[in-house]
Amino acid sequence: MLQESSVDSSGSRFAPLVVLELASDTKEEAIAWLLSRIRDWQQNGGAELLVEQLGPGIGVEEKENPNMFLVGASMQRLLCGAEDLGLFKECTDGSMRAFTFASKHNFKDFKGDGDGFLSMAECQYVIKHELDTLRAKEETNVPGYSHAKLYPGKSIIRRLLSKGILIQMFPLHENEELKRLSFSWYKKVKVSLQPLDDIRHYYGEGQALYFGFLEYFTFALVPMALIGVPYYLFDWEDYDKYVVFAVFNLIWCTVILELWKRRSASLAYYWGTLCRKKAFEEPRPGFHGVLGHNPVTGRAEPIYPTSKRHLRVYLVSLPFVLLCLYLSLYIMMIYFQMEGWALSIYDENPTFWTHILLFIPSIIYAVVIEAMNLIYRYAAEFLTEWENHRLESSYQNHLVLKVLVFNFFNCFASLFYIAFVMQDMELLRQSLATLLITSQILNQFMEAFLPYWLQRRRNKKMIRKIQKRRLYEEKELPLVEQVRLEADMSTYLGTFDDYLELFLLFGYVSLFSCVFPLAAVLVVLNNITEVYSDAFKMCRVFKRPFADPAANIGVWQLAFEAMSVIAVVTNCALIGMSPQVRSYFPESETQLILCTVAAEHVLLGFKFILTFLIQDVPKHIQDKLARLEFESLEALKKKKMLEASQLSKTVQ
Repeated sequence: MLQESSVDSSGSRFAPLVVLELASDTKEEAIAWLLSRIRDWQQNGGAELLVEQLGPGIGVEEKENPNMFLVGASMQRLLCGAEDLGLFKECTDGSMRAFTFASKHNFKDFKGDGDGFLSMAECQYVIKHELDTLRAKEETNVPGYSHAKLYPGKSIIRRLLSKGILIQMFPLHENEELKRLSFSWYKKVKVSLQPLDDIRHYYGEGQALYFGFLEYFTFALVPMALIGVPYYLFDWEDYDKYVVFAVFNLIWCTVILELWKRRSASLAYYWGTLCRKKAFEEPRPGFHGVLGHNPVTGRAEPIYPTSKRHLRVYLVSLPFVLLCLYLSLYIMMIYFQMEGWALSIYDENPTFWTHILLFIPSIIYAVVIEAMNLIYRYAAEFLTEWENHRLESSYQNHLVLKVLVFNFFNCFASLFYIAFVMQDMELLRQSLATLLITSQILNQFMEAFLPYWLQRRRNKKMIRKIQKRRLYEEKELPLVEQVRLEADMSTYLGTFDDYLELFLLFGYVSLFSCVFPLAAVLVVLNNITEVYSDAFKMCRVFKRPFADPAANIGVWQLAFEAMSVIAVVTNCALIGMSPQVRSYFPESETQLILCTVAAEHVLLGFKFILTFLIQDVPKHIQDKLARLEFESLEALKKKKMLEASQLSKTVQ
């Protein structure tokens, strides 16, 4: 926990875990009402948490926001919250079970009053859950704000966020633990695995699974990179030989995704999220509609007709996406005109500089692709928000679909055109290499250097505090300064962009790497630097995110599997186009096409058989899950028998 503690208005000392920052002009009656609801007992509808206002900073000239509050909880409250959330912890017999306060001493590492049993990330997640589920009772609006309407059952925190009264809510870093994690993660260059358990302990399962997948993907690329280097050196000009590499590609992209499912299931089991029940989803903060009643919970909440949402999706969002795809296609044709212009200059005067000129169109096109992806991302977020999805999962699914479709088309359309329309393998190799290298350089710049530089540029107060932090390298930064320092940091927006980058890199490798064998080598090098740059961002640039108790990588698993299916079709087509295969069908183009399609169907069938044969969850974990389910059913039977016997005694 944090070394400094705070004192609640009741006199209870607590370790501050979460910060609430209200607008600087928030009305006093609204603040008093919110704090009373946070402190009130659970049976009265409160969160039963401890909260204290943050004091002013030391030696700060500019005006600071006085409405910053530290939130914590007693250990008993945190343990009860962990039980309410259904957190799984390891028992003394080695099994993973849902934590219950009544049987707390049956769990491994539970000592004394339970201090240290829950990680700080779990404690902060419990507090976030309690604040998110703090609901209005009889209030019709936030005190002092007639426009901030409330109704019984409405989430108070969500309403305050949507109306701009609550600026942000974020968990605090723990400096000593962060220093240890930073040192073992990115501060010393070493050839070893990432400290996934430490990452999970500090940031939660969602972040740890991303870094686990990044590490796994990097190691999975090593065999392809090892094959690609000699392949590149000895068979560079021999187009006939890429058939073998394409066949290897087909098997590789299927096997690694199936084995990742097993790896993911193992990590999720030992982290306690594999068998955890999914929490009931509440409406998103931005969801709006006519006030009605939820038929499941019976609580009042906004209702928005599904038909209206479908009209927005199919009559506005879909045409917009198609328009963007057309624009991407138009820019692609301009790129090919530039390629033709550069090639004509080189043919007229083949010098060193005109040879360099051949790469300029691809570099410009790669930069334009990244810019279009960025602009489209903002448009996709605006449209998906405007569609007014009720649940966060639905919002994310629609956003991922929009972004993936456009990014796939924008990044790979030119390569498909070169491969299957122009059938120019040399240009395909050159374009793939240029696009891959340029996109990696831009991504590293955008992700590693730009966020930190912008943070320093736009906030002079932040610069002074960072400098002040350096003066405290040998001693702890005062709590007030730490809180205000972290409040000014950039907000981490999740793993969406990180998974999207890996998805595109996987596409470059699985679709066309048979004509550019060094693609896997470049992606391995990129991933190694990605580990260090992402670790640096998490520890130094961004606020600490709340833990996300994920059991897998979610919809991204489906995205990678869809890419692997497309890779089968693409590589089969490339094999069919190779001179080596065409020599077997010198007279009949139709037979060649039929044989290629037949081979593609056979390989797809083999892929799905392989998917079926490789179990998603290892056998020993399946046995443990089955045993847990059996014991739960037996306990339920005993409980019902006990209740029945007590009822019969009462009747007698």
